[in-house]
Amino acid sequence: MNIAEIEAQLAELVLEPLNPAEFPLRLLEIYNAPKATLTKLRSGTQNKGEQPGDLLWARKIFFRPAASGEAQATVDALKDAKATPKHKPRFLISTDGVEVVAYDVKADDSLPCDFAKLNDRFDFFLPLAGIEKYEAVAENPADIKAAGRLAKLHDEIERCNPDWLLPEKRHALNQFLTRVLFCMFAEDTGSFPADLFVKTVSEFGGADGENLQGLFQQIFNVMNVPDGQRDGVPAHLRPFPYVNGGLFAERTEVPVFNRRAKRLLVEAAQLDWKEINPDIFGSMIQAVVDPEMRGDLGMHYTSVPNIMKVLQPLFLISLEEEFERSRGHREERSLLRKLLTRISKIRVFDPACGSGNFLIIAYRELRTLEMRVFQRLDEVSGGTTTWREQTGVKLSNFFGIELADFAAETAKLSLWIAEYQMNQRFKSLFGEAPKSFPLREGGHIVCGNALRTDWLEVCPPALKTIQKEKMFDLSRVEKVHATEAVPDDDVETYIVGNPPYLGSSMQTASQKADVEFVFSPATDRYKNLDYVSGWFFKACEYLSAVKAEAALVATNSVCQGDMVSLLWPLLFARNAEIGFAHQSFPWKNNANNNAAVICIVVGLRQVSSRPKRLYSSGLMKAARNINPYLIDFENIVVQKQSMNRPGFAGGSNS
Repeated sequence: MNIAEIEAQLAELVLEPLNPAEFPLRLLEIYNAPKATLTKLRSGTQNKGEQPGDLLWARKIFFRPAASGEAQATVDALKDAKATPKHKPRFLISTDGVEVVAYDVKADDSLPCDFAKLNDRFDFFLPLAGIEKYEAVAENPADIKAAGRLAKLHDEIERCNPDWLLPEKRHALNQFLTRVLFCMFAEDTGSFPADLFVKTVSEFGGADGENLQGLFQQIFNVMNVPDGQRDGVPAHLRPFPYVNGGLFAERTEVPVFNRRAKRLLVEAAQLDWKEINPDIFGSMIQAVVDPEMRGDLGMHYTSVPNIMKVLQPLFLISLEEEFERSRGHREERSLLRKLLTRISKIRVFDPACGSGNFLIIAYRELRTLEMRVFQRLDEVSGGTTTWREQTGVKLSNFFGIELADFAAETAKLSLWIAEYQMNQRFKSLFGEAPKSFPLREGGHIVCGNALRTDWLEVCPPALKTIQKEKMFDLSRVEKVHATEAVPDDDVETYIVGNPPYLGSSMQTASQKADVEFVFSPATDRYKNLDYVSGWFFKACEYLSAVKAEAALVATNSVCQGDMVSLLWPLLFARNAEIGFAHQSFPWKNNANNNAAVICIVVGLRQVSSRPKRLYSSGLMKAARNINPYLIDFENIVVQKQSMNRPGFAGGSNS
């Protein structure tokens, strides 16, 4: 049972009339109580209640039905009941069928809510399933609900389109779902006229969904047509705006719908999609189309604190320091404008981007800092700045590579959503923001194998155009102005990401072939390398060709034992050094059963004299040098030695 399914089953429970005897049992069943325990509670053999109608399961719940309007008073009575301190229930619960009141004894937290909206607060009772609330819903329960609805819709579409299970149909299904998600988000954010999408689908899709296939093809086509070219477009489709941005440029197939698929679509569209967090939701909808990830739906994403371990030392701290240095300076306005220019020239490239978590957080942080600079310029200029209306942080400065087709499509969508949300924040501060449509150029997300893709083709060197003078007639000394593209040294490119780790024993045959493809031109000692090593190697090759820096998350095995002698001499040979590092820390995401993974963050750059920073247990210290073992010491690499070597008399080196 995953938390999206919990929310969905609660939604079904509150549609039924209240049965006081069955309600607490159904609640426990939804939160995965053992069937044997439910049987004993139902028969009364394990029920420790004090009076008829009570249901008391020791250390779990104490339920008592309430008379009309008495739910709060009933819970207050349960607090004072003799059975409460004796059996120590986690939750005290009561309902009259109109209101539900619950009290979490351990957390000292109360829940009053309408009976019909109990599913909106599914997270309150997650400890019944062994999931503490802070572990499972760190950001926003709206993401869980949305992903659950989408999962049901996805499954029903596959059920009534069995041929869409074939690999050659996968891209079409992924793109269709991405477009539907965009429409639902655009509708709820006011980018579409109110209820345009859900009304059009409901009224023109046919009672059994039989017209939806053709209707969606029309809707998607219309959103790729500029406003001045819409002659002949039916009146009910004309309100759909010209979206641009490439989202609707490709004409792909649309699946067939049945009555149930239409109902699930409408139910999904009726949620409030503007509340979703793109950094979390992207990973969740990626799980929707990957059956192997369903069991942890809503729990697989790189948390914001872990992402910030990468972004802050890589470039955010430097930007903050520049911002602080400008304060009070006699040339403050000039320095602030210079900082804005620098922010606008930052490019972020994630060659293992998944559904875009790192890119989204980087975009959001850059936009947030940019707005703070705008505010400061207002302060020092007396509110006279008028050129702030256009952000310099463009989605076109964000690049990614992702193997999974749907994740790549989702990353593009999530970046657009992040852009909209940051534009709304901009509007709340400054009174206006760029128009939602037509979309400007989106993020450059490529679907492909990062270890077999040329990163320079995905995120090529930044160029600028300069004018040059050419003398072509010496007798007249006439000058002709020409242009030339040269490297733009003001552009900063940062490689980030959390690539798949996978030790050599865990790699598939194709992954082993990827490792061979990357390393065989440079070494024949690649068979025992972790899969993530390929990203380290390709990052260092990229840094030797482009003005860039990198920071990658990996397991600490990359900086331990034999792995150091296999990998790091290859990186040092490409003039790389470690600019900063986070020493080993336990990896935590929101999964109920976190694997015991110990991770590191390694910042890579070309050799320089700039300061180095070493992080441990949340503390930072300056380092003379950071070696491959992530300690402040010279670059010594311990080589593995065979015990059969003649004259060997030492212990094992590691």
